[in-house]
Amino acid sequence: MTLDDLKVFVMVCEARNLSAVAREMNCSQSAVSQHVRRLEKEVGLPLMERQPRGVVPTEAGRILQRAASDGLTALGEGLRTLEELRTGRGGGVVIATGATTIRHLMGAAIEEYSRQYPDVGLEFHTERSSHRCIDALRSGAVDLAWVSVAPDAHGGSGPHGASGTQGVELRPVISLEWVLAVHPGDPLAAESALGAADLARTRLIRPPAGTSSGRQVEDVLGAVALSSRATTRATDWDTALLLAELGLGHALIPAMPGLVGPSGAVRLIPVTGIPPLEVGWAARQWSALSPAAREFAAAVTRYVAGGGAA
Repeated sequence: MTLDDLKVFVMVCEARNLSAVAREMNCSQSAVSQHVRRLEKEVGLPLMERQPRGVVPTEAGRILQRAASDGLTALGEGLRTLEELRTGRGGGVVIATGATTIRHLMGAAIEEYSRQYPDVGLEFHTERSSHRCIDALRSGAVDLAWVSVAPDAHGGSGPHGASGTQGVELRPVISLEWVLAVHPGDPLAAESALGAADLARTRLIRPPAGTSSGRQVEDVLGAVALSSRATTRATDWDTALLLAELGLGHALIPAMPGLVGPSGAVRLIPVTGIPPLEVGWAARQWSALSPAAREFAAAVTRYVAGGGAA
């Protein structure tokens, strides 16, 4: 019994005509019959019954037809997946990150990648913290995660960066400086730059709680005598920016591309004295990633690092 025997047998069952299958295969009718006879000899039962206008499968033939059809379909899907792994086309890539990252860091790369690989599906799991992104990665729910990376966690062996990165390989991509977003009518809008100590003069919108970047800011703020005025809390960087636009406080946020639109609703003032926020990719094992996933990570890296399209 060969794979060709099964393929031809299924074709005969569907066409119910030996001559039609022979024409489709560009071979003789006797060659088609040989495939069927080989299967009948193998199973020890008649598989086809001749009728005046063709052939029909016997009960045994219908059993084999169902099994062979299911097996050939599964085999075809498997071969397509292998071809996608070989060529990097087709299939899908699942990424864990935050909505702010997609909007401000990945947008152009996603558009370019989708044009270049239209058959590859992209699925994004939006998470509120790098810790949750790493959890999704470890569970196998995603292929890649975009996370905050501590400088001493590059090898993925230490308990730093994305809330512990054992068993995860990290690749830093870019360091983001910090800026203070203020309403144009705010007295601080006249400043050209601020230091960490100057944050004591701000009505600060507290950074997202439970995130590594938020904790980094809180660590710095712990050494600064903040104003006694009540502070507002934001759940993500875009919300903090919006609150600053509304004049509800000052937002200390990473300086991501495209933060301020042409309306100029806020002014961004560089803040010195705070270590940059290092961000990049995480994967369980880079060598085990599909070509599609590796190319997506490379495309985002090119754009984020300022290289643009290849």
